[in-house]
Amino acid sequence: MASAKPYPSPPPSPVPSRVDPILRNVLRYTISAREYKTLHDYLITRSPPALRKRAPPPAQVDSIARASDNANAAAIRASLRVFIASQTGLQIWDLITTRIFDRGRPQKNKFKTSIFRSPNLRLSLSVSLILFLHRLLFRFLTRLRRNLASKDADPFRQRNPRVARALTSRLAPAAGASLAGFALGVYPADQLRLTIAIYFATRAAEYAYNSFENDGWFRNKPWWWGSWMMMPLATGQLLHAFVFDRDCFPKAYGDFILSHTPNYLQRRPPAYPPSLPWPEPNTVVDSLATISRLNWPPFISPMLFPNNPTPLPSTLTSISPITSPAHPSIAYLSCALLHPSNPSCSKTFLTYVLTAFPPLAKFFTLIFALFSLPRYKSYLSSPFKEFNVLAKRVLRMTSFITMAIGTSWGSICFFANTFPRQFLPTQRWFLGGFLGGLWGFLERKGGRSNFLYSVRLSIDSMWKVGKKRGWWNGIKGGDLGVFVMGLMVINMIYERDASAVQGSIVRRGLGFLRDGGHANRTTGRMEEKSDREKRPMN
Repeated sequence: MASAKPYPSPPPSPVPSRVDPILRNVLRYTISAREYKTLHDYLITRSPPALRKRAPPPAQVDSIARASDNANAAAIRASLRVFIASQTGLQIWDLITTRIFDRGRPQKNKFKTSIFRSPNLRLSLSVSLILFLHRLLFRFLTRLRRNLASKDADPFRQRNPRVARALTSRLAPAAGASLAGFALGVYPADQLRLTIAIYFATRAAEYAYNSFENDGWFRNKPWWWGSWMMMPLATGQLLHAFVFDRDCFPKAYGDFILSHTPNYLQRRPPAYPPSLPWPEPNTVVDSLATISRLNWPPFISPMLFPNNPTPLPSTLTSISPITSPAHPSIAYLSCALLHPSNPSCSKTFLTYVLTAFPPLAKFFTLIFALFSLPRYKSYLSSPFKEFNVLAKRVLRMTSFITMAIGTSWGSICFFANTFPRQFLPTQRWFLGGFLGGLWGFLERKGGRSNFLYSVRLSIDSMWKVGKKRGWWNGIKGGDLGVFVMGLMVINMIYERDASAVQGSIVRRGLGFLRDGGHANRTTGRMEEKSDREKRPMN
């Protein structure tokens, strides 16, 4: 016997001629006709008869969509979905950070705020508004450009030649739609908004360089030319801020440096009495800044001069547990603080390289292996080739980071033993970071993303240092202007030369931001090279 259906199909009824206005608008702004058809086929047809009677058929929903402005409805649908998805993601992230990452830490007192002042809600609202306004402006300006280019608009073009040339330009819709970026102002002005502005500005500069390179501007560039040349300037500024303005320095970046400096920062010995004080790594760095301001004083060993009442300046007594037992042959106080048990600066540098390299190699092996998981099929088809490429990436990145950190610390001893005490007492930190950044040459063929990340951190740090020291004053809403200009440049480059915008995900995102199209739009130049990302990014 055939099994009876839980809800037998009712006899066919005539298609309802009229849909409830509220239901019609809800369907129009929440789901497309194609999505409704899929939902109807797989869910509504298996629902109880009462629900099936009230649900309009897919043909009627499709006719409603065709009769109305489907582009505006699609923009509203996309904005609502982005708002819901971003709000849900932010809430989940807050839950993860409070329940997992902050477990065991003292909980901070959180002040209850109105739901309309919630940062998560305002961030989701700003992102959805940017998408909605961008689509509306792009569509409006595209139609306006098309109408102004017709013969009926000849009188307008003759009366307003400059305005007509601007509005009929190929780049006009892309530039005008970028004004939607001002909707980011819904989110309060804090670190995240500044980070977004800097990110879009650096991305715009990167894509502009790619566009110029595609046009042949750098056809005869030397072999060593590349994005790695930004690294010395970035690391120089970051090292100087790390020593003198740590409140303007990214904490995660500083923690990474301190955790991978085994020989130059002396940890508390296991046998040291817990009741006695021992300087923390941040105290050591602050003491190095004080030593710099004191013009790098010499080291007076308490072993050789036990009757000296002041072996250390009054502002550096906190480092006495490290410098008091230091080797008597050490000449400078900075060297006694960094490597008290070894009088040789060069041997300390070599020991650091040999000690720091293995942990960093393990760290980057894990990171690169995780990023290689989506390409597991390549590893199965040609394992020796892929593992060889992975090993080279790990070795290059490990060598670069190890030598960059080691050179930055080792330059302190080198400058103390080479320069006069009054010569660039504080600026030599920038010079030491500059020398450490030169090791980016090892990663010049595939490290553009890392170099740009360091540049973004440096720009953020430099801006904060300048405000702190009064070099410049911020403009209210200036980060919004930077964000809009960056978005405008990216949009215009994407319109003119899509191959300059690296990353298929980025290109699809720009297409979604304009009209919902997910096509990876490229130019003929892109098709000839298959994809710019397949060649080394230097």
